[in-house]
Amino acid sequence: MSHNHDFLTRLTAGFVDSKLVPLIVAFSIFLGVFAVLRTPSEEEPQIIVPMIDIMVRMPGAMPEEIEKRVVGPMEKLLWEIPGVEYVYSTCMDGEALTIVRFLVGEDVEKSLIKAYSKLYQHLDWIPPGCSQPILKPRSIDDVPVLAVAFIGEAHDGRTLRMVAAEAAESLR
Repeated sequence: MSHNHDFLTRLTAGFVDSKLVPLIVAFSIFLGVFAVLRTPSEEEPQIIVPMIDIMVRMPGAMPEEIEKRVVGPMEKLLWEIPGVEYVYSTCMDGEALTIVRFLVGEDVEKSLIKAYSKLYQHLDWIPPGCSQPILKPRSIDDVPVLAVAFIGEAHDGRTLRMVAAEAAESLR
């Protein structure tokens, strides 16, 4: 342990006493500033990331049942689509929402057609009492940059909604 300590002490002392260290630091800062200034950038870059919300209703079903009978088979089908990057699902009482995200740069219309075709070619996966899937295209611009939650024990839900609506209006 003392051998390692001696080595680190000598190494640190070498850097502290060296006249080359300030030059290396200044050169590193210069390179960083140069890289930032020379890297092309856009004020609002056009990033294409196709996303699709798929909504399915199954009135009276519990989330566990929907996950097992609807979401599981649907996710397996969606993962078979070329270009799919992620599949997220959430189940609630009587309904499920699945979000399919495609790779950056995939064509939005082709991605929607691929998902629609895959699901509607295999409608046999839908159990009795379940609605057909509703597909709604999304884009990266639909994803919020900031989400704020208004909570408080001193106010009821109606008051909090009014405060949130006023805050949303003032931010626009």
